[in-house]
Amino acid sequence: MSKNKEEGQKPEEEVLETPEIQAEAPEETPSLPDELEALKEELAAKEEKYLRLAAEYDNFRKRTAKEKETIWADAKGATVTALLPVYDNLERAVNQACADEAYAKGVEMTMSELRKILEQQGVTEIPALGQTFDPNLHNAVMHIEDDSVGENTIVEVFQAGFQTSEKVLRFAMVKVAN
Repeated sequence: MSKNKEEGQKPEEEVLETPEIQAEAPEETPSLPDELEALKEELAAKEEKYLRLAAEYDNFRKRTAKEKETIWADAKGATVTALLPVYDNLERAVNQACADEAYAKGVEMTMSELRKILEQQGVTEIPALGQTFDPNLHNAVMHIEDDSVGENTIVEVFQAGFQTSEKVLRFAMVKVAN
């Protein structure tokens, strides 16, 4: 109670004391143009991040597609290379004289089927006999002097070479003149 009531005096208006409130400086809120500029910068950063992610994904997709093609080509090359001794033996059998015509016909049919399969896989025989020697395709194991043929001409093929569109699977083993 106030002092006036205790003393019996007429009550005066009570004065409520309120603590003084100091006006605090309001936190600076960015103005609308500043806020808009900040949002634009944030959007640009997010857009750049998105574009980088999209580019990384595109590079990943291209890289994995290329790796897949390389793995396929290597597997195909390894398989064909493993079959080449069979091809060589069949070629020797076809070139060998044989009294049994049915046997010779069977060997020729087998060789024909193997050539067909190799062709379907994109494997081709490297042309050699009568061609000019190319160290990227041929392996010269013998050299002879013969004026009846041109310079660096292949005169004999010891072993056929094979290639795909991507690479040489086996070099042709040849004899070169001059």
